[in-house]
Amino acid sequence: MKRDKGILIVLSGPSGSGKSTVISALLKRRDDIRFSVSATTRPPRPGEVDGKDYYFIGRDAFERMVDEGAFLEHAEYVGNCYGTPAAPVDADLDAGYNVLLDIEVQGAAQVLAARPDAVSVFLCPPSLDELERRLRGRGTDAEEKIKSRLATARREYTVAGNYDYIIVNDDAETAAVELDAIITAGQCRRGMRLKFIQEGVM
Repeated sequence: MKRDKGILIVLSGPSGSGKSTVISALLKRRDDIRFSVSATTRPPRPGEVDGKDYYFIGRDAFERMVDEGAFLEHAEYVGNCYGTPAAPVDADLDAGYNVLLDIEVQGAAQVLAARPDAVSVFLCPPSLDELERRLRGRGTDAEEKIKSRLATARREYTVAGNYDYIIVNDDAETAAVELDAIITAGQCRRGMRLKFIQEGVM
């Protein structure tokens, strides 16, 4: 059954919650997902590829895109700017693909205000102690940055109740299965399927 339009999935969670790993596992399970590539002013981490993981751009270029209204959402997070280019998202949705946004809570609030039909998911680790262990295990951040990320995580947790679903990422594969199920449920919402019923009552 071909869908006329895809659904928008907003995924948020603190740095270190495992979003990238879960997304990677999800993309192996489904072929109807398009992962929205965000633009950011932060430098790439080892192994990250421009245009695949993020569009890595300077702050001046980012601010120009903001002025042009090119972002679906944008925000500053731990000293760096992030934004979701709107045009590729809408093109994929119109083509019938489900589009997954990996964005922090400020940006998610902007998207959900503009697109109330989006499905929102908050991903978190089993505990803040586990989150700290993961952040330290990266070996990429200074102590001050780790403390900043943990403080940010605590603030993010205060708005987790605004999301439709919460996934506890104790195991990435299990978390991906749960996210897969949430997307399938989103495709079966009344608004997506009512046209099939209406055909039978008209």
